[in-house]
Amino acid sequence: MATPEVALRNDDDLPIRLGVIGAGWFASRRHLPEAHSRSDIELVAICRRDAGARAAIAAHFELSDSQSFADWEQMLDSASLDAVLIATPNNMHYTLAKECIERGLHVLLEKPMTITSADAWNLVSLAATHKRTLSVALNPPYWAHCHRMKHALQTTEMGSLESASIYWTGSAAYVFGRGPAPDKLPGIVPPTQYRADPELNGGGYFIDGGSHLVSELLWVTSRRAVTVSCIMDSTPTDMRNLLTVVLDNGAVCTINSIGDSHYSARRVWNVFGASGGVMTVTGFEFETTIAIEGAEIQRFKEADLPPVSSPLTNFCDAIRGTGKLYSPSEHGAHVVDVVEAAYESARSGTVVKIPDRRQSLSSAGSPTE
Repeated sequence: MATPEVALRNDDDLPIRLGVIGAGWFASRRHLPEAHSRSDIELVAICRRDAGARAAIAAHFELSDSQSFADWEQMLDSASLDAVLIATPNNMHYTLAKECIERGLHVLLEKPMTITSADAWNLVSLAATHKRTLSVALNPPYWAHCHRMKHALQTTEMGSLESASIYWTGSAAYVFGRGPAPDKLPGIVPPTQYRADPELNGGGYFIDGGSHLVSELLWVTSRRAVTVSCIMDSTPTDMRNLLTVVLDNGAVCTINSIGDSHYSARRVWNVFGASGGVMTVTGFEFETTIAIEGAEIQRFKEADLPPVSSPLTNFCDAIRGTGKLYSPSEHGAHVVDVVEAAYESARSGTVVKIPDRRQSLSSAGSPTE
């Protein structure tokens, strides 16, 4: 049943009333501080099952007991909302997003969008039918260097895309239950370790950190993946992965991710066209080089580039119709296509073809178009 107030709130001058389901460690680091500080967003309600953590977060963000819920259905029934941020364990994303959209609410989903591609594309269709904004908070669409790389690949000087490679290492052993906690952790409450349970997480490290890498490949190149082959150290509790992805223009790409490295931030990202290439490396900040035949080499850091809106700001702009979503539901769903295919390939030892699910979507237009 749709929340009655949703249909009545058409005044763009009013703040967007936001509820958060899964108000935990990550939401308290990334989204809640922004929602609390902005005048055009009203943080109306939070939901968290753990009473102690819920109380700590509510107190920090100045929410009353009546704005704090242990049950998400009670929150949706009681709070007057326009939009919901979902940052729960991955296996809950589909059910929660579906319910929110059917109630007439806009939804910002933390990555991965869902565990299965069928569920992801169902949400794409559902959001289009209900004309609700549905976005996925993947990192690359909100990184300035990714916008610059995407622009470079769209220039005629770069030439047609031929190949791409991403190498990434991270130190995520703690949140997967495989190592001690770091000395200092950001956020209001410590993280739970749901990622250590493949039923809750939907897999191991690749569905978690690897989703960002898949997003970066697809978003920067503006291409669709057609086949995936993958080697994993184990399934479904992987920490180390190597993928080969063939894109719809024939470009052959690789993604290598290591989630239990002792070196916390090592990253190399290369993209090559017929007449040039782009390389991004990072220690503590992104540094990008663009080299095109016959042109001066360009080098810049993230701070040198025009800033890009955060996932929450971009989401709210799209709701108001004042901006285009950087990470629309279709992008989030295709990331799930590739992640799902990677696990299938690792289990079966075969190359997995990805169907083009866009053809089966409802004829209802996207609310962000």
